[in-house]
Amino acid sequence: MKFRSILLLLLLLAGLPRLALAETLLIVGDSLSAAYGIPVDQGWVALLQRQLDAEHYPCTIVNASISGDTTANARARLDQTITRHQPAIVILELGGNDGLRGLSLAAMKENLAAMISTARQSGAQLLLVGVELPPNYGKHYTDKFRAVYRELAAEHQVALLPSLVDGIGTRAELMQADGIHPNGRAQALIAARVREELQPLLQRQALTSD
Repeated sequence: MKFRSILLLLLLLAGLPRLALAETLLIVGDSLSAAYGIPVDQGWVALLQRQLDAEHYPCTIVNASISGDTTANARARLDQTITRHQPAIVILELGGNDGLRGLSLAAMKENLAAMISTARQSGAQLLLVGVELPPNYGKHYTDKFRAVYRELAAEHQVALLPSLVDGIGTRAELMQADGIHPNGRAQALIAARVREELQPLLQRQALTSD
């Protein structure tokens, strides 16, 4: 009797469209995505999960972001992370720590390009998310830093959110005391921004999962 019940359950699951089963959305980022300085459940990643749940998207977010991570650090662990979680969509939000430390922008671009390739080879869709540097790093460096994301998006044909904190980093009331990390008030704005850029990927995933 127990065997028949299990068999019936398997048959029912086999008849469901794949969309009805939860997909994994993997976020690989740094402190901006790891809710640095605020409660994790108030960070933009948690808010995005709640929004997707409210919209009945069968999507579970795995936040693999680590405060302080550089693109080299994240690149070294990405293959194992993807193998473990098998994501349908990957969001890459990295580069800020490379820029803040004045690391090679060429190396940063190479690392991000390698991560894009790794995610692509797994079959995942990609959203590349850029970040901003404080203006005291100088216009020449910050312009070149910004250009890395645009160049990668064009060269690899991936979706791009040019800046996670555009219009936020210059507003003191939305920033923590360090002037680098958005505060709790900014998190809903960031979640909405990412959600908008995710829409085409979510729609595409729904079609390929049907």
